[in-house]
Amino acid sequence: MSKPLIFPISESIDELKSLIKKSSLMMQPRLRMLLFIKKAGDTGISKRALMDNVSASSQSIHNWRTAYKNGGIESLLSNGRKGKAGRPSVFSKEQQMAISKKLNDPKNNLRGYKELQAWIQQEFDIIIKYNTLLVYSIRKHKSSVKVARKSHVKKDEQVTETFKKTSIK
Repeated sequence: MSKPLIFPISESIDELKSLIKKSSLMMQPRLRMLLFIKKAGDTGISKRALMDNVSASSQSIHNWRTAYKNGGIESLLSNGRKGKAGRPSVFSKEQQMAISKKLNDPKNNLRGYKELQAWIQQEFDIIIKYNTLLVYSIRKHKSSVKVARKSHVKKDEQVTETFKKTSIK
């Protein structure tokens, strides 16, 4: 068994606990690792014990300890992305606003994402895949397909009209 790596943690235990409560789920294991190292003090804590306590892999513990030693808490809590990482949106801001307006309008006459796809192609001259549009609409605009309930084939329209007239009063 190897000797535990001992290095000073500049933050106090209370500071670490408050940071754990405020941080995202992705950053909590990193901060818990610092907390266990701080509690261990001068005796140190092995990587294996940290793995068990934090529920993280050996490589993650190694990377987090190295990041903290080299750059402090800021380096540990950075997720490695620079600026706005990720793929840019297919739509411009104006197009996003128009799509949002179309989706949130109750009288938009859209019966599904296929019709929205056709509307986007007609309006903005953009060909977009159905799945891309589906995921975009759900994620960005919290939309869902609005489908009317099916009506029975043998339903009497006259009875429905009289029911509506009597139920309003």
